[in-house]
Amino acid sequence: MKLAQKLALNYLRAKLNFTAVFSKRKAAEMAFEIFATPFRRSKKKEAPIFEKADRLFVQVEGKRVAVYRWNKGGIRKAMILHGFESSSINFDRYIGPLIKKGYEVIAADAPAHGASEGTQITLPLYVKTISAVYTELGPIHSFMAHSFGGIAIIHFLEQVPHDEQVRVALIAPATETTTAIKTLFKMLQMDEKVQESFEEIIIERGGVPSAHYSISRALQHILAQILWIHDEDDDVTPLKDVKPIMKKSPANIEFMITKELGHRKIYRENKVVKKVVEFL
Repeated sequence: MKLAQKLALNYLRAKLNFTAVFSKRKAAEMAFEIFATPFRRSKKKEAPIFEKADRLFVQVEGKRVAVYRWNKGGIRKAMILHGFESSSINFDRYIGPLIKKGYEVIAADAPAHGASEGTQITLPLYVKTISAVYTELGPIHSFMAHSFGGIAIIHFLEQVPHDEQVRVALIAPATETTTAIKTLFKMLQMDEKVQESFEEIIIERGGVPSAHYSISRALQHILAQILWIHDEDDDVTPLKDVKPIMKKSPANIEFMITKELGHRKIYRENKVVKKVVEFL
């Protein structure tokens, strides 16, 4: 962690813990704002293939969401979904190979990411984004999703009719929201009372507890064929969250476990790209 990041984190910790002395609820509201706010946008330069994209927009809760489309009218539609603090431009290496397969390729920047409007993102909002794109450009039968995009696509499919013809490639998906929340509170050094108020906020806003936002829970409603790629050294979406699912050996899931690729190198690895493109 860089010095500036350490100073910013120490400032947040001090501010939140000071607030918690007077109001656990207010501190929890501040923590939720941090949890839902991407503080960085991808600065990667667009690859040349983005110059060939149809640039479209959909409206999601009053925000304009950027959508990219290649090879309109292809034999099958495939959608690319990025993770937290990422964007569509980070997945250019998948676009060309999918086009070569004859696919129409669609990618969208979630609210508060890439070229889309907004300052915050939550899982329900990401699901609404997928739904808006699907309504406008669907039906879509192939999906490739990294990290936060992974849990979002599973929760979207849980809500819509689909069958085993749908294919989903999950790369280091955020498996359990409860794990992400525990990581946040450990980083901010907040006490359990604040976390209880944080949970109340989640229920008030979404109508369900944080444990509901879980791939392992949602999988019981998923008929799609799934390729699940995860790295042993992932320190963002840990493999330990995936192992209970692996032990059940679901008939519709193929697991591929990698080493030394972590959370972000994994989707750029050539063997991963090849595997995903072939699967989709």
